[in-house]
Amino acid sequence: MHIEFSPSRRSTVGAEWELGLVDRRSGELTSVAERILEAVRPDGAAEHPKIKQELLLNTIEIITGVCDTIAEVKADLAGSLDVVHGVADPLGVEMFSAGTHPFSNWYQQKVTDKERYAKLIDRTQWWGRQMLIYGVHIHVGVDHRDKVLPVLDALLNYAPHLQALSASSPYWGAEDTGYASNRALMFQQLPTAGLPFQFRKWAELESYVEDMFTTGVIDHFSEIRWDIRPSPKLGTIEMRVCDGLPTLAEVGAIAALTQCLVDDFVERLEDGEILPTLPPWHVQENKWRAARYGTDAIIILDAAGRERLVTDDVVDLLDRLEPVARRLDCVAELRDVETILAHGPSYRRQRAVAERHKGSLKAVMASLVAEMRDGIPRD
Repeated sequence: MHIEFSPSRRSTVGAEWELGLVDRRSGELTSVAERILEAVRPDGAAEHPKIKQELLLNTIEIITGVCDTIAEVKADLAGSLDVVHGVADPLGVEMFSAGTHPFSNWYQQKVTDKERYAKLIDRTQWWGRQMLIYGVHIHVGVDHRDKVLPVLDALLNYAPHLQALSASSPYWGAEDTGYASNRALMFQQLPTAGLPFQFRKWAELESYVEDMFTTGVIDHFSEIRWDIRPSPKLGTIEMRVCDGLPTLAEVGAIAALTQCLVDDFVERLEDGEILPTLPPWHVQENKWRAARYGTDAIIILDAAGRERLVTDDVVDLLDRLEPVARRLDCVAELRDVETILAHGPSYRRQRAVAERHKGSLKAVMASLVAEMRDGIPRD
């Protein structure tokens, strides 16, 4: 099977942000996506170009166009948020983004009436019906197919950093799971989700995809739902590691970190460097540690088994990537990662709110809604 990769301009960037819809009074999820999507649909169009349908009727997704800078990504997302707020506010509907909703029950949620979603649920059954989860996906353009797999493999070294910084799903069904990102481990229960295989050549990827088609596992390349994957049609590497992020600033920070990592790896590859990789078993262990412990995770750095606190490694990484960020005009957005470190990722903030409010998860939901509108509280 031949998989055509459509090259993109190097390090162009785009984002996809999944948003939950909740009732303003109760904080419960509400299945009004179709009503909102119809209201924002331009006259004569089948759908809004940047506000999209998702698996569940309590969810919408906003996407950007192809952007050159993270500032453009943030402006694009902010414009779509304003459009949605314009129709959601009169309905008494708020938006939030986190890896999971703190207390709404998965079995009460309605699935969007589309054939591809019905097929997914029919195949995956109990696990598929439980996919009450939200994420952020970042696309970064790559200008040649042969760079994609080496860069993807090198990115896996930093998957735990991205997972820890974005972790926002400590609660599931009104219980504290003990995990920073329960979403990360839930999502990988789908048959083609989880960590990617580490292919050495594009032909190996093509052979894998052909096998998936032949054996009926997938009908389309997009049904491969890896944490990091090539997007051949768009000409990008798509980073799908992250939980839903509550604020635009956090989306910008994670997008900047992803864009800088990809651009740095491409630069080093062009300079003839063999990019560093981790053994698959270390990649798998790092994912679990970041999902369980978040910013307290001790991650494995190399095949020799050296370990380090993930936040210490993030601090050094930001310094190393600053020249790359200057080249990409995203220094301020990259440094917003420091705001996440200073105030804690969302899982920490959610638990702090619950502690201040005697365990109230409605207070947690209210804080997520407030952060969507106003950003991370700085007090």
